[in-house]
Amino acid sequence: MRYIAEELLCHIGGLSISFTSDKNEFITFEEARINYSGEPIAPVELWIIPADLLFENDIRAQDVPVKGEGEDAVLFPAHKGDLDFDIFAAAFYLLSRYEEYLPFTPDLYGRYNHEESIAWRYGFLQVPLVEVWMEKLRKALSERFSRLAFHAGSFQFIPTYDVDMAYSYLHKGWMRNAGGVCLSLLSGDLKAVKKRIAVLAGKSADPFDAWEWLHTLHRKHPLQPVYFFLVALQRGDFDKNIPPGKQIMKELISSHSRDYTTGVHPSWKSGDDDKLLAAEIKTLEDITGEPVINSRQHFLRMTLPVTYERLIQQGITHDFSMGYAGMNGFRASVSRTFRWYHLGQEKITGLHVQPFCFMDATAYYYQKLSPGEGYAELTRLHDITRKVNGTMMTIWHNDFLGTGGLLEEWRKTYALFLSEIVYGNA
Repeated sequence: MRYIAEELLCHIGGLSISFTSDKNEFITFEEARINYSGEPIAPVELWIIPADLLFENDIRAQDVPVKGEGEDAVLFPAHKGDLDFDIFAAAFYLLSRYEEYLPFTPDLYGRYNHEESIAWRYGFLQVPLVEVWMEKLRKALSERFSRLAFHAGSFQFIPTYDVDMAYSYLHKGWMRNAGGVCLSLLSGDLKAVKKRIAVLAGKSADPFDAWEWLHTLHRKHPLQPVYFFLVALQRGDFDKNIPPGKQIMKELISSHSRDYTTGVHPSWKSGDDDKLLAAEIKTLEDITGEPVINSRQHFLRMTLPVTYERLIQQGITHDFSMGYAGMNGFRASVSRTFRWYHLGQEKITGLHVQPFCFMDATAYYYQKLSPGEGYAELTRLHDITRKVNGTMMTIWHNDFLGTGGLLEEWRKTYALFLSEIVYGNA
């Protein structure tokens, strides 16, 4: 109860709150009051009928009643009270990711599938519904307590970048490049062979080299990006970045850590090996000369509560993995940072979770969107996040922002989105 009240009223609403179970203290309190019980108490109050969820101390299958769909959806609707649903139980169910602790059918990579979620089933996955609900609560409280002043903050846009493969051809050694040439020849792609040779000969830019273009973009717009580097110490099917021991990779990471916020992108293999995860974090710390506190899972490979427990043990205080690989939207139905509540231990943790709502790879590989459709998706997500004064975080990869054939159109899409939507509306 304390956790979700603080997340909603303090962290989103900007209010100061206190709790009491003393009826007389509640009645004599002279400021705004929320009565979270089965019966009315004070002549002037906001009365919310509780569901059972926040009074339980186990994890079990929940029959979550839902009324409405999309922006109009509410969980745990009530037939009495001053609000038509239990906003505290509803928001707690979504922010705690309660449903991800229950048995589910994983996707191809073992991840929680968006199609399993209540947000997908009731059409509010692309809505920061918790913040929409907070607007309902704000209006209801303001009607009863006119002196109550909310401090909801303002819209923020935070771009983030995952560096899974710093370069396409350069700095990979002759064996990997020779293998790449053979594969291109076997598939009859002579254009790729010519491109690779031109890049290696210094006659053409590497198609994944978007670094200076991004620097220029960040200087043009007042952006404060976050870069996540894959520093895999063991090469595998999903971990193919240039080794972090190579000088070019060290220089790339160091230069970015001087100008921007950086974090670790734990490799696929480290998801099964605590020592490997610790070693990757230590490797990044040695390169940047700073403690690593930010993280985003490679391939968004995460399982609650295990992944977050492991990150906390390694000193990570901010995780940026809260989103789906298979569908863009708001996995926790909120856009702002929130504290992770460990449902199994019934404990508020020090790990801060920053959701993202759009990833280029999701739009392209899973949703099969064209660059134009991707632009429309970005605009939709931007507009609804700005409407609730939330935080819009996006994920891009340098290969999507480089000059690699079809993906080059996504580079134009991103630049257009920033100039016309984010800063055009500022």
